Amino acid sequence: MGVLSEDVVVLQHGKKADDPSVITVSCPDKTGLGCDLCRIILEFELCITKADVSTDGKWCYIIFWVVPCLSSMTVRWASLKTRLLSICPSCLVSFYFESETRPKPSQVYLLKLFCFDRKGLLHDVTQVLCELEHLILRVKVSTMPDGRVMDLFFITDGMELLHTKKRQVDTCERLNAVLGDSCISCELQMAEPEYEGFQQGYSSLPSPVAEELFGYKLSNDDRCSQALAPDLTLLKKANITMDNSLSPAYTLLQINCVDQKCLFYDIMRTLKDCNIKIAYSRFSSNKEGHREVDLFIQQIDGRKILDPEIQSVLSSCLKMEILHPFRVVIANRGPDTELLVANPVELSRKGRPRVFYDVTVALKVLGICIFLAEIGRHSMADREWEVYRFLLDDTLGGASFLTFVTIRIYSSAFGYSPQ
Repeated sequence: MGVLSEDVVVLQHGKKADDPSVITVSCPDKTGLGCDLCRIILEFELCITKADVSTDGKWCYIIFWVVPCLSSMTVRWASLKTRLLSICPSCLVSFYFESETRPKPSQVYLLKLFCFDRKGLLHDVTQVLCELEHLILRVKVSTMPDGRVMDLFFITDGMELLHTKKRQVDTCERLNAVLGDSCISCELQMAEPEYEGFQQGYSSLPSPVAEELFGYKLSNDDRCSQALAPDLTLLKKANITMDNSLSPAYTLLQINCVDQKCLFYDIMRTLKDCNIKIAYSRFSSNKEGHREVDLFIQQIDGRKILDPEIQSVLSSCLKMEILHPFRVVIANRGPDTELLVANPVELSRKGRPRVFYDVTVALKVLGICIFLAEIGRHSMADREWEVYRFLLDDTLGGASFLTFVTIRIYSSAFGYSPQ
């Protein structure tokens, strides 16, 4: 495979502190490239304020305007550029060959942490791993009766350097520095046998729980918005229209909806999974909390979307992923309070970025103790979901407090603060 030019990804910083930075990508095109670029940008905790996508089917030109999710955070721009370059098709290899090339799976590592428990421990570990560009695949956290905790994290390294001793030592030193006296031991090792066994050993969800978590369907008035996130005004209707009269070769897809942190990613992910090609897209500036998105699209065979049934299916998929990109169920189950959060897995087998981080930060802000946590995969209705399961402090309040916990989790993941 040929070497990419540095000019494939160009970063330009704003002249003023509040101005967005501009990321420009110019490279051979491939289906789903926009989604893959959005994922990496979100992993670096950047918000996409505007975007333009243009392609002739062989070469694409994409511009992102981005700002840090927190004004005080430091962005690792050099590392971001390297990660973006790593997924761009090579300029020196033909488009057709490149589109059939499959990247080699990243090596999975097992991080073992033995700690004294304290509030916010799980989020502090998660934050360090995210800052170091480690991607969390699976988690198993167990609290012992004496207050000690065994944390198992199955991770891959976004920088692909975890096979080196230096990267392993740096990771453990960062964790020890943040955890302080809470950390008893920290170990890193390759995890192929353990990871396979852990995946097979993940218990399936009981049918009633699975139905409660995954059984939402869009209705004409979309009442499920209130079922999923009561009292959250950010979940409203998404207006989606398609027009075949403006272009002889493309269908115009227009989306108008309430803004949220991962909106452009959710749209691009859905189109990627539906095998929809994008010729042009404009993700406009935020207007009073709303977004307008215009896309000229084709089916994978290069045809316009003329079939009303296909239009309806695509529109329903987009509405579901925009309004309900993940699901939350929290309830008292016997002696414990159980929290379940699920998000759909891309066809590339990747889950939505930073959901686990957003959930743990919400629980830390609320001061809620976590006795058990695990990440697993669950298949239902020919779709795979990534499921986060937590057992929480059983001294929590009643139904009103559980509703507030749900709202806080949605607010954290959508990028808004609760009222």
